[in-house]
Amino acid sequence: MKTTITRSMEKIVEDQILQWQKTRPRQKDVFGEVNVVTISREYGSGGVFIAEKLAKKLGYDLFHQEIIQEMAQSAKISKRIVKTLDEKGLSTLDEAISALINEKHLWPDQYLRHLMQVISTIGKHGRAVIVGRGAHVILPVEKILRVRVVCPLPYRIKNIARRLNVSGAEARKIVLKTDADRRSFIRKYFYIDASDPLTYDVVINTGRISYDTAVESIIAGLKTLK
Repeated sequence: MKTTITRSMEKIVEDQILQWQKTRPRQKDVFGEVNVVTISREYGSGGVFIAEKLAKKLGYDLFHQEIIQEMAQSAKISKRIVKTLDEKGLSTLDEAISALINEKHLWPDQYLRHLMQVISTIGKHGRAVIVGRGAHVILPVEKILRVRVVCPLPYRIKNIARRLNVSGAEARKIVLKTDADRRSFIRKYFYIDASDPLTYDVVINTGRISYDTAVESIIAGLKTLK
């Protein structure tokens, strides 16, 4: 099973690299240097759906948390991703990661180093929407728009119960466990609180704001950073 997953991931990576090679030299972004959006979200808040809609509307590449996770766990794949940068890109990548480690006083293990390399490489290519995995901490603040998607717990429980076809009680356990795991991940690797609003530029409450309105709000935010 692991071999199948690895092969599938390698295909995804090769397709992405081909996409970068084909389109990047010809593309000009209307938002200037800020052309990466990171999306952190509470489980069941709809952050993934907003990310998908946003990437489609902007014509950006979408990187789900699960894709980033697989890339970072494989030394072979993370190395392949990094190799898409030119010599200057590789040099600035190393400098940026070293600066982040020193600034945050991190003690990175192999996984975190690969994670930082993968996300930083994606950030350098630009025109991307990145979901989760601490991308809002890893990438330079001046180069990204950091979004946090939240929603009241009762709404999120209903969303997950409907999506997974489970009871309300079971959905509540899943939501709380997933939220706790995500907070723990960010705290373990980056020493910050994932729910701290000061680490984001835009916070959207989908209990009151529709997904489409959220997408328009994010695009409006990008325009102010031109």
